[in-house]
Amino acid sequence: MYKVRQAFYAAFIRSLLRTKSVLQTILNIWLSPSVIKGDKVNKEGGAAERNNKIEEFLKNIEDEFRKSKETPNLVALSNGLREQFGKSLLDNPLCMLPSYNHQLPHGNERGTYLALDVGGSTFRIALIELFGRKSEGAGSVILKRDTFKITSDVKQLKGVLFFDWMAKRIAETLSGQNEGNNMSKAPLSMGMSWSFPIEQTSLRSGLLQEMGKNFLAAHGLIGRDLGDIIQESCSRIGLNVQLDAIVNDSSATLLSKAYLDQTTRFALILGTGVNAAVHLPVHMFSQEKFGVRPASWHESAKHVIVNTELSMFGSGILPYTRWDRALLATHSRPDFQPLEHFVSGGYLGEISRLILVEGIETAGLMGGIVPPSLMERYSLETETLSHIESDTSATLSNAVQLFTSKHPSSCPPTHSDILAIRQIASHVAYRASGVVAAGIHGLWQMRNIAEGIQADKLSHTLVAYNGSVMENYPDFRKSCQSQIDSLVQSSGGQPGLVELMYAEESSLLGAAVAVACIAG
Repeated sequence: MYKVRQAFYAAFIRSLLRTKSVLQTILNIWLSPSVIKGDKVNKEGGAAERNNKIEEFLKNIEDEFRKSKETPNLVALSNGLREQFGKSLLDNPLCMLPSYNHQLPHGNERGTYLALDVGGSTFRIALIELFGRKSEGAGSVILKRDTFKITSDVKQLKGVLFFDWMAKRIAETLSGQNEGNNMSKAPLSMGMSWSFPIEQTSLRSGLLQEMGKNFLAAHGLIGRDLGDIIQESCSRIGLNVQLDAIVNDSSATLLSKAYLDQTTRFALILGTGVNAAVHLPVHMFSQEKFGVRPASWHESAKHVIVNTELSMFGSGILPYTRWDRALLATHSRPDFQPLEHFVSGGYLGEISRLILVEGIETAGLMGGIVPPSLMERYSLETETLSHIESDTSATLSNAVQLFTSKHPSSCPPTHSDILAIRQIASHVAYRASGVVAAGIHGLWQMRNIAEGIQADKLSHTLVAYNGSVMENYPDFRKSCQSQIDSLVQSSGGQPGLVELMYAEESSLLGAAVAVACIAG
């Protein structure tokens, strides 16, 4: 007993010297009582026992995620999602929303257009000239482009003041451009990619709704026509422009790639959130889904670009683990966006954090001591995991340095700890890529059935994509493509038949193309 007491006091002093906090010291010893045994135990088998626990824990993670990697389970998920998609085409007011864009570009659209992209943190403006897809080069050129930060002060601008701010930024971009300032000419046609909720009433109109993300722009303007509001702000400062099209980011992505490749029928946005767009026959929808539209629209529309709101699907059929349930247990709206919780950059880090903390507390990862910052929800960023997985060096020195700087601890991560973190992140990211693949495959299958396309008549189809996870997370696109290929093969197709393709500058180019389609 005397020796145990001595060991406890020694461990207490060692930990206190490291942390300089009595409370943290007590927590450290409580969470990892093995520290009182000192170096002697490590030499006598403590390290081996801890390594066995870690290996067992990592094996448990692999077992938990295995079912989400197997093709039969992905096929079942795809079928389940397809069933949910079909039901939402009929009566869901939140999902599978038909836009007013009922035609894809022919690829020979030409002209100069002003494109606006209003996001949560930036306002981008570009003057774009379209040449047609058969022309040499990329089919378009950006004549002038500006990016303006939407700072917290700008977000606090109430009502029309925010749109007046937008108009002034447009004027700055067009400064010196005859197209924007010569009032004797026809107005410069504008298209806008709008990343906030609106109730669209025509291709260029939509009723403004709450914007969220700390914006006050909708203050006093709820239910007003967004197109009219922007047009009025531009007119007040003498801008000779005309807003002709409003699209969301997924529709813009589809249009931008369809302008360059006529096989494009889908778009995927996967960054902090997730969404998808798809070009579907109008006969799939109930009449109620279209709301009140002019007869001329219905007469000409055979297909329509659909904002799926993909994030909201998957309830009851996604491959939940205990860590997913732990995430949802503290979520303010656990049932609102089920699929987003599995795949988006806003949640991949949090799922990994929950797994890692459990591994530290129960298996002895990182010396059994949880870095204080990791006790905070959403403190482990997906971007951090992306950088850790990108470090393929033998020493993992960059990964160790990054994690240590982000999450300092009295027991810094070892090389083995970083390998374990990489393994955890890899399981979470691979599962996410499979869920995305199942969603794409479900939409593809649904469209094939609606179009009456048999397995022997399947043709190459592009899925335009952008977003930080798809673009930057190591091997995410590759693993997603691989799982799409497996699912397509299970449906009688060949690998590569459904192909993911990056859509560069999609929000801006898509906004310009939306206007060009109107012009003919």
